[in-house]
Amino acid sequence: MTKTMVSCAQCTFGVFEEQAAKNTNGEILVEFDKAVQGLTADIISHTAFGSSYKLGMEAFHAQKELQAIAISSLLNVQIPGFSYLPTRRNRLKWMLEKKLRSTLMCIINSRLASRGSGYGNDLLGLMLEACTTTEQGGKQEQLSLSMDEILHECKTFFFAGYETTSILLTWTVFLLSVYPEWQERLREEVLREVGTGNPSGDNLGKLKEMTMVLHEALRLYGPALFMQRKTITDMVVGAITIPKDHAVVIGAPFMHRDKKVWGEDADQFNPTRFANGVARAAKVPHALLAFSIGPRACIGQNFAMLEAKSVMATVLQKFSFTLSPTYVHAPADFLTLQPKFGLPVVMKLLDV
Repeated sequence: MTKTMVSCAQCTFGVFEEQAAKNTNGEILVEFDKAVQGLTADIISHTAFGSSYKLGMEAFHAQKELQAIAISSLLNVQIPGFSYLPTRRNRLKWMLEKKLRSTLMCIINSRLASRGSGYGNDLLGLMLEACTTTEQGGKQEQLSLSMDEILHECKTFFFAGYETTSILLTWTVFLLSVYPEWQERLREEVLREVGTGNPSGDNLGKLKEMTMVLHEALRLYGPALFMQRKTITDMVVGAITIPKDHAVVIGAPFMHRDKKVWGEDADQFNPTRFANGVARAAKVPHALLAFSIGPRACIGQNFAMLEAKSVMATVLQKFSFTLSPTYVHAPADFLTLQPKFGLPVVMKLLDV
C-alpha cells in the first residue's frame, strides 16, 4: 500500500518537477490544496478499488459534486418536502446519486462475479472477504452485509479517505512554509532516514519529527471540527447536568487550544510537545481529538498518517516551498476546516 501511495505522489509532483525545471529559477506556483485533493483522491481510488481504479475515480467525482451540493445547502432554510420537488438542484442531486450508485454497483458486482479467484487485496476486496462466511464443507454463504451497507462503506472510503488527508497535507505545508526551520529539520530527517530513493513503510516509520509535525498540524488545524457522542448515564460537567441518552457535541478546536490542557503556548506551533508521544503531549492523555477517541475512533488513522508521511517525504526530497504573496489566511468551515481562498505555494527545486 505504501508503494501505491508513493507512486501516486511521484506522479503528481513529477509533473511539477518537470514544469519547474523549465524555469531558470527552478520555481513554480502551485495551488497546493487543489493538487493534494487530486492526489489523495488518486491514492484512495487505487487503494480502495485497485484494478477498478477508473470506475472508482468516476464514483469519486460524483460524490464530490454531491458534497458540494450538501455544503451549499447548509445555510439555506429547509422547507419540509422541498427536497422531493423536481428543482434544478434536486434533479442534479438525483442524477449524481444514481450515477454514484450504478458505478459502485458495477465495481462490486464485478468483484462478486470473480470471487472464485479472490476478491482482491485492496480495501473493497478485504471488506468483501471479511464479510463472507462459509458453511461446513467450504460452501460460501451470502455476504453478512447488505448491498446498501457495502455501498455506504464504499462512500465512506472516499469521503474519509481523501478529504481529511488532503486537508492535513494542506495545513502541514502551510505551517512548514511559515516555519522554514522546521521544514529544513524535516528535510534533513527524510534525507537521513529515507535518502533520495523511494520511501518505504520501514523508513517512513523512522520519521519521528515528521510524526510530531503532523500531530501538531492536526492539533492546530484539525480537519474535523466537531464530534458527537451520546451519554450512557446521567453525568455532571462543571455546573451542568447532562441526562442519559442526550447528544453531546464536542468542539475539537476548543480542546486543542485550551491553555489549561496544552500550556501557555497552546496557540503556538510547537511540534516538540509530541516528542514523547500523543499521550504525554498535554496534561491529559486524550487531549488530541483529531481522530476521535474510544471505540468510535477513526479506524483509518494509521492509513492517513502513512499517506501523509509518504506524500511529505516525496515533496521534501525534491522541493523547498514558501507561501505565495497572494495567500490570504482565512481558515473556514466547509464541513471540514479548509483555507477559504486556497493555499498558493511557490515550490522550488532543491538542485537549482
